Amino acid sequence: MPPACSGGTAFLSVGCRSVSGMSTNKVTSADGTLIAYDLLGSGSPVVVVGGATCDRAKMSGISSELARHYAVVNYDRRGRGDSGDTAPYAVEREVEDLAALIADVGGSAALYGHSSGAGLVLHALAAGLPVTRAVLHEPPYSADAMAAGSREYAASLASLLDAGRRDDALALFFSITGLPTEMVSAWRAEPWWAGTAALAPTLAYDSAVMGDAAGGTVPFESARAAVAPSLVLVGGASPAWMTDTDRALAEAMPAGSLRVLEGEEHVVEPSVLVPVLVEFLAELDAR
Repeated sequence: MPPACSGGTAFLSVGCRSVSGMSTNKVTSADGTLIAYDLLGSGSPVVVVGGATCDRAKMSGISSELARHYAVVNYDRRGRGDSGDTAPYAVEREVEDLAALIADVGGSAALYGHSSGAGLVLHALAAGLPVTRAVLHEPPYSADAMAAGSREYAASLASLLDAGRRDDALALFFSITGLPTEMVSAWRAEPWWAGTAALAPTLAYDSAVMGDAAGGTVPFESARAAVAPSLVLVGGASPAWMTDTDRALAEAMPAGSLRVLEGEEHVVEPSVLVPVLVEFLAELDAR
């Protein structure tokens, strides 16, 4: 089974316009790209933004659990799943994708982003999208001492993708997350590898979102422009540098706060995560 995205690795079978409250839709972004999303549950809208190698199928665990409380928009970021893609890529296009989704579900929404998806949420906040509240779950910004490594990763990733070496690009991504080389090598023979490697070009998108080419450190200018009430989540068992960078991010945001999930790492099970999200988002229910 592939490494888990936020919410675990459970896959949800998606159909069209079901009576159960889940529907599959497409919205046209500003550049004409079609963005696919599922709408689950009812109530105030919350958009779920996945991180690297995650499409909406891999985010179905957190989405379906959160849909017990809210109308959840679980979408394929551009270049993934059933969404389209239009060259050249720019982070601004992904912000426009979120703007189109928010407009399609009523004109304002809360955002939950995990990992590099949280970095995309920060870009959306800084751009002034109509976001009611936001949760940024462990955006992996680099510590200052790690900036050179982030720049090297961005350059190596671009070189591999330019050469069409998607498998090697995926292996590089897994290696920079700290996974042992022998584990990544073994994964290449797993049935899920080919499908995940097909998403390798979007690793460059996540790298751009996180600003790796510039060192990948906390973008304080963007943080100061993010005025919506925002919660930054970090696992208590995650590396100390993650806690430090996420704390700096929360402190830089005008209405930011930090919460440490004791005993948790980068991926948190929905049964643990969703109550935290519901507690923070509860203010939406009174609107």
